[in-house]
Amino acid sequence: MFNKYQVVKKAVSYDLANFCFNYFLLKRDAAKFMYDNNIIHDNGMFGTWGDTQIPNTYSHYADPVMETLLVKMLPVMKEQTGLDLIPTYSYARAYKKGDELKRHKDRPSCEVSTTLCLGYNNENLKGKKKHWQLYNWPMWVDKTGGFGNKGVPIHMEPGDMIVYRGCEIEHWREPFIGQDHAQVFLHYNNVDGPYKQNCVYDGRHH
Repeated sequence: MFNKYQVVKKAVSYDLANFCFNYFLLKRDAAKFMYDNNIIHDNGMFGTWGDTQIPNTYSHYADPVMETLLVKMLPVMKEQTGLDLIPTYSYARAYKKGDELKRHKDRPSCEVSTTLCLGYNNENLKGKKKHWQLYNWPMWVDKTGGFGNKGVPIHMEPGDMIVYRGCEIEHWREPFIGQDHAQVFLHYNNVDGPYKQNCVYDGRHH
């Protein structure tokens, strides 16, 4: 029975996660080049650095590859939670050194969510930190729902994910010390929950 959160190891294969990781970093670099050189206008279609939650960090709402994952993982999410879920939206970030995700809860379109680890690069820690290759920047969750609780760190390798009730439990990440770390958030709502059909596709047509 799904309660507040649970970890799913190897939810997708390493190969698929690694493909998405490299795709997203390549898209980030291509978008930056095109924006910087006025080849395209920064209208969000190729991602943005305007996320107010993590300033100056590349993110993408509803990237087509990530939306494909959103649909692909729907049967897994239903199986893991025992709930009849509908997809709302995907949101991916490529975190950089120093990024910190403040403690927060999510909006109604994120009733049942998963954070899927796509991959990470810690080359900047080589020679500086013991076991630098194993540093995987945990996500913290407060499973009690009480503000101020120290929380539980969730460590994920590429392909692992944590399923959680984003509107109910606080979650966060402490400052990142590696070089690159890509995650995708896949959000769903319970058709029998308090938001029902109100957040289908996060208000989009499809």
